[in-house]
Amino acid sequence: MQDIVPELLDKIQQQFTRDLNNNSNIKNIYTKINNGTATHIDVHKFAIETGKTLADSFNKYITIESLPDGRMYYNIAERILNPTLGNNYELIDKALETVQTDLNKKAGFGLKGIRTPLNQGRIDGFIERLSLEENFKDVKWILDEPVINFSQSIVDAGIANNVDFQARSGLTPTVTRIVTGHKPCAWCRGLAGTYEYPDVPEDVYRRHDNCRCLVEYDPGNNKKQDVWTKQWRDPKEKEKIEHRKTIGL
Repeated sequence: MQDIVPELLDKIQQQFTRDLNNNSNIKNIYTKINNGTATHIDVHKFAIETGKTLADSFNKYITIESLPDGRMYYNIAERILNPTLGNNYELIDKALETVQTDLNKKAGFGLKGIRTPLNQGRIDGFIERLSLEENFKDVKWILDEPVINFSQSIVDAGIANNVDFQARSGLTPTVTRIVTGHKPCAWCRGLAGTYEYPDVPEDVYRRHDNCRCLVEYDPGNNKKQDVWTKQWRDPKEKEKIEHRKTIGL
């Protein structure tokens, strides 16, 4: 049997790179990351865009016609999904690390953003499920929304790890889950809100397919992030300024 993986993988990776480089949303987010103005919300958007781009590349080249016997065999799924989903993980987690480090500096402490281990178990689950069906058309949906969901989960896990690390460093962070869309489901509505560490439900970091909820957090050191300027500010700063005005009078 001819080994179709090298050529198929090359086409997917090249398509992904081209589409990502031409994506205006990605360009705008990278600009914000490079100039230090990006936020958790921007990283969430970055994950969604990279997930969509990879899913589109999969759907373009992984078809019943391109697979032997119209089936996604285990060795094919393993050799395609590991490098491609692994690359998505690297892009997203690196972006979050950079943004988190910048946000930490703005918040007034020198903690570096924590990187999150790759969830290899989830990738293995994709591979296993894809290879079980004899007809690829019955499982091709796995290479669509679940890929986007996987990409978003990298941000969710990264934020959870950074919150935990900052709490162990002496801060008291709060985590906020924000629902999006016109008709969010009852489960998401029930999770929306702000939680103070350590009383943060595990479900806050979880999501179902097609879920676009956002998760962000406040480090809990008397500084808040202005939702309009995206800058960290001290709630007592105004009081301090007014006090300084009276010095010398």
